[in-house]
Amino acid sequence: MMQQFRSNSYLFGGNAPYVEELYEAYLDNPGSVPDNWRSYFDALQNVPATDGSDGRDVAHAPVVESFAQRAKANAFMVKTSSADLAVSRKQVHVQSLIAAYRFLGSRWADLDPLKRTERPKIPELEPSFYDFTESDMDITFSATNTYFTKAEHMTLREIVQALRETYCGSIGAEYMHITDPTEKRWWQERLESTRSKPVFTAEKKKHILDRLTAAEGLERFLHTKYVGQKRFSLEGGESFIAAMDEVIQRAGEKGVQEIVIGMAHRGRLNVLVNTLGKMPRDLFAEFEHTAPEALPAGDVKYHQGFSSDVSTPGGPVHLSLAFNPSHLEIVNPVVEGSVRARMDRRGDTLGDTVLPVLVHGDAAFAGQGVNQETLALAQTRGYTTGGTVHIIINNQIGFTTSDPRDLRSTLYCTDIVKGVESPVLHVNGDDPEAVVFATQLALEYRLAFRKDVVVDIVCFRKLGHNEQDTPSLTQPLMYKKIAAHPGTRKLYADKLAAQGMGETLGDDLAKAYRAAMDEGRHTVDPVLTNFQRKYAVDWTPFLGKKWTDGGDTAIPLAEWKRLAERITTLPESITPHQLVKKVYADRAAMGRGEVNVDWGMGEHMAFASLVASGYPVRLSGEDCGRGTFTHRHAVIHDQSRERWDEGTYVPLQNVAENQAPFVVIDSILSEEAVLAFEYGYAGSDPNSLVVWEAQFGDFANGAQVVIDQFIASGEVKWGRANGLVMMLPHGYEGQGPEHSSARLERFMQLAAENNMQIVQPTTASQIFHVLRRQIVRMFRKPMVIFTPKSLLRNKDATSPLTEFTKGEFRTVIGELNADIEASKVKRVIACSGKVYYDLVKKREEKKASDVAIIRVEQLYPFPHKAFAAEIKKYSNATELVWCQDEPQNQGAWFFVQHYIHENMTEGQKLGYAGRPASASPAVGYAHLHQDQQKALLDQAFAKLKGFVLTK
Repeated sequence: MMQQFRSNSYLFGGNAPYVEELYEAYLDNPGSVPDNWRSYFDALQNVPATDGSDGRDVAHAPVVESFAQRAKANAFMVKTSSADLAVSRKQVHVQSLIAAYRFLGSRWADLDPLKRTERPKIPELEPSFYDFTESDMDITFSATNTYFTKAEHMTLREIVQALRETYCGSIGAEYMHITDPTEKRWWQERLESTRSKPVFTAEKKKHILDRLTAAEGLERFLHTKYVGQKRFSLEGGESFIAAMDEVIQRAGEKGVQEIVIGMAHRGRLNVLVNTLGKMPRDLFAEFEHTAPEALPAGDVKYHQGFSSDVSTPGGPVHLSLAFNPSHLEIVNPVVEGSVRARMDRRGDTLGDTVLPVLVHGDAAFAGQGVNQETLALAQTRGYTTGGTVHIIINNQIGFTTSDPRDLRSTLYCTDIVKGVESPVLHVNGDDPEAVVFATQLALEYRLAFRKDVVVDIVCFRKLGHNEQDTPSLTQPLMYKKIAAHPGTRKLYADKLAAQGMGETLGDDLAKAYRAAMDEGRHTVDPVLTNFQRKYAVDWTPFLGKKWTDGGDTAIPLAEWKRLAERITTLPESITPHQLVKKVYADRAAMGRGEVNVDWGMGEHMAFASLVASGYPVRLSGEDCGRGTFTHRHAVIHDQSRERWDEGTYVPLQNVAENQAPFVVIDSILSEEAVLAFEYGYAGSDPNSLVVWEAQFGDFANGAQVVIDQFIASGEVKWGRANGLVMMLPHGYEGQGPEHSSARLERFMQLAAENNMQIVQPTTASQIFHVLRRQIVRMFRKPMVIFTPKSLLRNKDATSPLTEFTKGEFRTVIGELNADIEASKVKRVIACSGKVYYDLVKKREEKKASDVAIIRVEQLYPFPHKAFAAEIKKYSNATELVWCQDEPQNQGAWFFVQHYIHENMTEGQKLGYAGRPASASPAVGYAHLHQDQQKALLDQAFAKLKGFVLTK
């Protein structure tokens, strides 16, 4: 092995990391490297840069390559004596050994409280790998590239000892995958200067023991009092509560004023009581089923959220634990969105005052794809929250029945974060001081570099996945070790007793905690019960309102023209694309009332009027700046720009001097995390219009968990109101099964208890009014808008100016053809969406003057009064037909038929016209699409057959 090492030169090969580190140190401070290296690097600066730069910092690869070439030519060695060469070679080997521990030391760290596995063989961590012998151990070498001591030299024995103490103790640090040398040096300094061991006062140690006692005490109290009830116990991972306490107290000391926490089940009840300060008696009432039932559905206790204010050395800190379903990690992007909304409300662009903390299980962190999506958002402009502190409760088992060989495909459960260059601190849960120290470092890193960081608490799970589980059925060996484990609190109490802190300290704290439990008192001191937060949001004005409650959505003509001029007047410094230039010229004409208003202008004017009135607008999604179908052009790109990061203009950000923010974000290629983020944002800001647009409505499939667990049911389960808007392009245009249907039927199936609004507007004025309605009303429910594709440019879907300066969103649009006499109508066709325009054209072809066509623009809550009023106009109509583009088993048919039936008159019959039932949302062959489209239109005017419902 060393033969190959030598053949590549002592300046290259396995020493490439050392060469790079030396070069990084030189760039930072030339005086920090040995003279011969500094001379070489100085000479290298005179070599012309290949990247055209004239600064000191050149790429590392050419540096390392130059050493390889010089080694081959023996150019460096000819000037060096054999004795100096031997010393230099050993010094390089020492640096390689140091680099190896920085890269691989975590593999030898003492992380497992159960001590189930042997330390792996890693030759690179052994001095013998570099041909060092016992006789070399007391030789002095340079230590200037380390932080172990202020002295410039250490013996090899001292260096090896320092390396093992730092990187192979209770903390296993991974940070060398980070490319930024400043960040790497930050970690090296903090770990190596302390040997990864904290120095805590006696009072601090007592506080840590107190938190461990609280964590264990609650679990044992519940285990005794509520036998067999699910609670997802934290036993075996009690150090997590000490970590949470440290995050909160230290963050408050650093100026953080709000912390939003997301976590699944494990330890959640413990966090509620011992971190957030929920009254134990309130938790007991939930176990005893005596808690008040204030919600239509409610949820189990280990899904519940909570908020409180606690005192810290830096002042009060508001804590929010997000409500979450059993879909594990899906709460994470919701938390990030909530944090971003709070930051925006405070004007905090860096994350100085608001901190997201996400708590994960080991298997879920490695296995759930939403984590990758959420991490991918972390450093993007529209979604950054200034870094997240991740804490993993690593039970080393994943879920009860899993075989260790099947847990994941990576070495660590945290390896996913290496893709975004987040550092990881693995820490032994049985060393609570190390856990607290790792948490301190993680928080300080986050505040310094605004990036995600992970604390992986390696612990165990004393009980099963839940308290009704018997884990020894499938994990007999592991649970034999767990049964013999005395518990983290006992181990730490004994350690403090041995340090002279009192033989009875542990027992005294346990008795005090048990007394608090028996009395149902607070276990967090102090919880601020009457603290008034400056940036708190009051949802009270929006609660208890009806969807029919008004809100004037028309705007005066003068205001329309003023806004239209502002958003269509482009600065001379911007050179738009010729197509975009025409779009804006056309919009200017629309603003003046010279031509009808199209969809893009109607949407723009809705946004402009809102921000001008002080309502922020946040619009995100793939392609949403331009619009998937190039109808929006909210962001204008200067065609003469020379840099990619300059030369854009957003007209809606220039509506008025004191306007509210307009933010448009082209998201990453993600649906699940982005939609969850926007849901979280909207849930923390009722005064902003928050819109997520799918590239195609079908792609919302990738976010179905968010739709099912949050958007549709969050209010009835948790009492969480939300005004998020989803725009889902929908319509059968012959584009195949994945570009036709936004699965309207799924939303209709989820619609109940007035939980959401489902609309399908068909004109420019309708999208204008419905967007404004969502925010100007004091009513907040999620709204799903099925937006068109071909109608975006269909002149029939444009609207005259008067429909914007007067009127409102029409939930039902009646027959518009004045030539259709109501008394002669025999059939009424009801529909929703694009098919309306096809039906009108078909009626003209057939000259069917006895057929009236009405559009249902709001499918839920169904507008019974407006629909009934339209039906009653046609007293001689004996037939009603529901016509839709979608297959019969999809679309709105199975849901609206009951609503329609309710409003029919005696003797009327109801039939269906549309595509036959299908396993696929749409066909992929163009000719089949055309055949089906012709057939459904013919069916709409033909004799009723098949299923017919009679009043």
